[in-house]
Amino acid sequence: MSRIDETLEFIPVRIAILTVSDSRSLEEDRSGQVLVDRLQAAGHELADRQIIPDERREIANQLRAWVADPEVDVVISTGGTGLTGRDVSVEAHRDVYEKEIEAFGTVFTIVSMKKIGTSAVQSRATGGVAGGTYLFALPGSPGACKDGWDEILAFQLDYRHRPCNFVEIMPRLTETQRRK
Repeated sequence: MSRIDETLEFIPVRIAILTVSDSRSLEEDRSGQVLVDRLQAAGHELADRQIIPDERREIANQLRAWVADPEVDVVISTGGTGLTGRDVSVEAHRDVYEKEIEAFGTVFTIVSMKKIGTSAVQSRATGGVAGGTYLFALPGSPGACKDGWDEILAFQLDYRHRPCNFVEIMPRLTETQRRK
């Protein structure tokens, strides 16, 4: 089972939060604020926070900008993962990914099933890696953001988490680029 090894030192990561919404302002962004509050309470750094509309090209461009920024280790977006015509976050993320973390969506669905039953099938949460940066797309509800952080990301973004975590392999994410 997973656990935190308290003998190891915590390593903070720099996380950017992207809210995808046509209608929310920073003051109204409860989902983004849930993520900010949780990442800071865990000891991580907020690298940046943006709100942009449900436009595939704009989302992908912001993701690429953060991937290119050495001050961003992880990007978490919220919103735009549903099934409606305006929900394009997943497609924008996949435009940027070098590798998809396919199990992230599966584990998120398992977590969601425990909370909302079969309604979990309507979410398309996803995760991936590009340029040594982790990218995750969560649904736009505060509850889904809590679930994604509390049940998955809080552990995987903690270097002390055992048996393994995303932080410990960060230096190796760009191995092939260094060999060229």
